[in-house]
Amino acid sequence: MPDSPTISDTGTTGNEKLSSEPRGATGHHLEIGRSADDHVDLNANLEARIKNPLEGIPRDQLMLRVEAFCEEKGLAQHVQLFRKGALVAQNPDDYDRIDGTEALDEAEKKALRDEVEHKWRLPAKLFLTIATCSIGAAVQGWDQTGTNGANIFFPDIYGIGGTSTRDKLLLGLVNAGPYLGSALCGCWLSDPINNLWGRRGVIFFSAHFCLWPVIGSAFCHTWWEQLICRLFMGVGMGVKASTVPIYAAENSPASIRGALVMSWQMWTAFGIMLGTAFNLAVWSAGDINWRLMLGAPFIPAVPLLVLIYFCPESPRWYMKKNRYGKAWDAMIRLRNHPIQVARDIFYIHSQLELEEQLLRNSWYFQRMAELFTIPRVRRATLAAFTVMIAQQMCGINIIAFYSTTIFKDAGQDDYQALLASFGFGLVNWLFAFPAFWTIDTFGRRSLLLFTFPQMTWTLLAAGLCTLLEQGTARTALVALFVYLFAAFYSPGEGPVPFTYSAEVFPLSHREVGMGFSVATCLFWAAVLGMTFPFLLESLGTVGAFGLYAGFNALALVMIFFWVPETKQKTLEELDYVFAVPTRKFAGYQVRHVLPWWFKRWVLWRREAKLRPLYMMDHHQGRVGGEGRLGSGTNTLPETEGEVKGGGVGGETVKGI
Repeated sequence: MPDSPTISDTGTTGNEKLSSEPRGATGHHLEIGRSADDHVDLNANLEARIKNPLEGIPRDQLMLRVEAFCEEKGLAQHVQLFRKGALVAQNPDDYDRIDGTEALDEAEKKALRDEVEHKWRLPAKLFLTIATCSIGAAVQGWDQTGTNGANIFFPDIYGIGGTSTRDKLLLGLVNAGPYLGSALCGCWLSDPINNLWGRRGVIFFSAHFCLWPVIGSAFCHTWWEQLICRLFMGVGMGVKASTVPIYAAENSPASIRGALVMSWQMWTAFGIMLGTAFNLAVWSAGDINWRLMLGAPFIPAVPLLVLIYFCPESPRWYMKKNRYGKAWDAMIRLRNHPIQVARDIFYIHSQLELEEQLLRNSWYFQRMAELFTIPRVRRATLAAFTVMIAQQMCGINIIAFYSTTIFKDAGQDDYQALLASFGFGLVNWLFAFPAFWTIDTFGRRSLLLFTFPQMTWTLLAAGLCTLLEQGTARTALVALFVYLFAAFYSPGEGPVPFTYSAEVFPLSHREVGMGFSVATCLFWAAVLGMTFPFLLESLGTVGAFGLYAGFNALALVMIFFWVPETKQKTLEELDYVFAVPTRKFAGYQVRHVLPWWFKRWVLWRREAKLRPLYMMDHHQGRVGGEGRLGSGTNTLPETEGEVKGGGVGGETVKGI
């Protein structure tokens, strides 16, 4: 029987000889019950097919698998539910036609219909979990703005308020302390601590580092004491930022996973706004105002410590540890009906079997190396790296760190500068709300491709306005364009990076992959925090803003070629998305997306069509809470697909 040629990571044919090996992990059939020539290689998915691992298995064989699974995992008391759940997972659109002893009753059918028709009708425990994650994000945001207001007070008290290179370097170092602690230590602790304690234990651990060092920072009398406190704070920030989005992603239904996970950025923005509001409120508190600004972010860490005890652990983490009984107990609190629990656990288990064959068991440093050596994982690493470093390239943190300083340079006094910074924080939070609706409809990629051009021109305009003569008009225009910049950032590059990075890695590499992604983001945030005072002095506001406008344009190109869409796919289905070689994905953007975009949006030819890149196998369908795309076939005429949202790359498809 002929098999596929050996395919390189770039999508080229490296060996035209035929053998009898199936596609997939060498020596292993990836899917029980499927023919060897019908597999999708999770390292080189040249056909861009997204497959259901249960498809094609005869019903009697599937039932035997279910019984063996329940016996092995200690779930024999739920075997009848798992028999039904497996059939629903195999044919998500046809659950009404399941017959025999596995036929669904009316309550089970209603639960599955409600997933599609009322997708926000979720259990209270899931909302509590997301609310707790949101508090964790607010801690992060408030931590970031403590120094924003204090920057105009504490440098002189610490003796580092001069214009010398030493003073500017030390001021930048103190500001960057939390990001250095995160990037160099906290993010890399995420994987081993998650392995030991689970998601909840890690969040509880990290909350302590966001409590005690923050309180201590209010009592520091020298710059180096402040730096030590902020480095310890960074350890907690790194561990928390690497874990909370994963925890939210693993507990959320795929159809609204983006909206729920983006609460991380939404409430980070809320924390930033809260911090700027508090800075404004304590401005008149006299000599201790800056100490209050630095110490106040401990407040949301207290409810975080308490509420995490009432949240269920991630079912996927329990399954990773082969504790399926605990996974059932956790999942039953996160779904509305046991049929959903049985379906999701069995489907996830089936996909994890494929991951295990490909990725095997490995130890910590081996998993770190595999971020760059296993093709499927390497592509996810590249995409996550791109969206994370783009968050620093876009320039948001030069405003988050130094907005008060920037507004003072624009001609405002201390109070007016703090008031303008509060306006920035408010806009940043309010404009995050639209992403709740757009991140799972327009998609992650489309939001980035739309907002980055807007951030480019608004940042450049804000810088150019500083060339105007001193006065009210100059101040108002600088503030206007900074606020417009924040308004475009908040629904795009704000929520997408952490949502995206939390979902793209396979379960075996999720913690270390997220740790690497967050370390990338926060390390460059530290570099930015340390270098911006020098940049501002040497280039001026217009030069600094112009430089970051150029970085926005560069980030747009990187996203266009390296970042696939992930919306409304299960975490397990993303294996197939990132099995598509990078060269094939980038080539599709050049040969198909760009010509289509020019015809559709420049020439305004409404009849222009775009051939989709990804093909859903027949019967893939929508598995309610797991939110798969609609059913389809393996072949599609070039004129059939049409992309919504302007440049998503063949992802939202009509007629597939």
